[in-house]
Amino acid sequence: MTGRAVPLGDTAPWFGGQVTVHATCVLARNPSPMTLDGTNTWVVRSDDEVVVIDPGPDAPSHLAAIERQVAGSLVTRILLTHGHPDHAEGAVALAHRVGAPVLALDPAHRLGDEGLADGDVVEVGDLTVRIVATPGHTDDSLSFHLEADRALITGDTVLGRGSTVIAHPEGRLADYLSSLHRLRDLAESSDAAVVLPGHGPALLDPAGAVSAYLAHREQRLDQVRAALDSGARTADDVVEVVYADVPRELWPAARLSVLAQLDYLQP
Repeated sequence: MTGRAVPLGDTAPWFGGQVTVHATCVLARNPSPMTLDGTNTWVVRSDDEVVVIDPGPDAPSHLAAIERQVAGSLVTRILLTHGHPDHAEGAVALAHRVGAPVLALDPAHRLGDEGLADGDVVEVGDLTVRIVATPGHTDDSLSFHLEADRALITGDTVLGRGSTVIAHPEGRLADYLSSLHRLRDLAESSDAAVVLPGHGPALLDPAGAVSAYLAHREQRLDQVRAALDSGARTADDVVEVVYADVPRELWPAARLSVLAQLDYLQP
């Protein structure tokens, strides 16, 4: 088992690998300030059946790495947490390689007749993967509860490092905060032990990690209110004040989050 779950805020490099009894991360080699170490493709295995979650970019080397990981097993489904290209672009190519349908909330990202919706259950051998709608980062964002491993697979709703972008207008902060509350309730009620995120390392203490996310969002909202009270008039004005300590290459993404925050704060 090479993957290691860490507390939120750990800065050690992430290389993927097996994290829980049934879940292994195949790390895509697409690192960037937005994707952190790269996109995490999660392979969930029960005996000789597997599902692949978020095939990642349409990169031959990454698809080949996924194929090596699932070799000798029947891939029954490919699941998407959401439709952003760094998570979903390789889905169709992988589907053709392994002969499995692609399931997603958004019909535009499906391949086959089957979709995903809140409350659905996907069986993988004797394992149960329960679908949890967690909109906010995108309208179509889903999380998956791998009950046997006490694991929450969160896509971009909760990352292994830092915070996610709420990309206005598709992303909506009110929805995102509701999703975080829902995930924290689920983590507490199910005694979840690990978050398997879409980027960055697996996290210990899911309930604590989600609580930290909520606290961070409240802190940012307070900072935005203060910037407005001090005379900021535009999203760019707010970014210059609130995100002054963030590298400038991330300011365009920060601006999208600020637009979502301003939309949320409107009376």
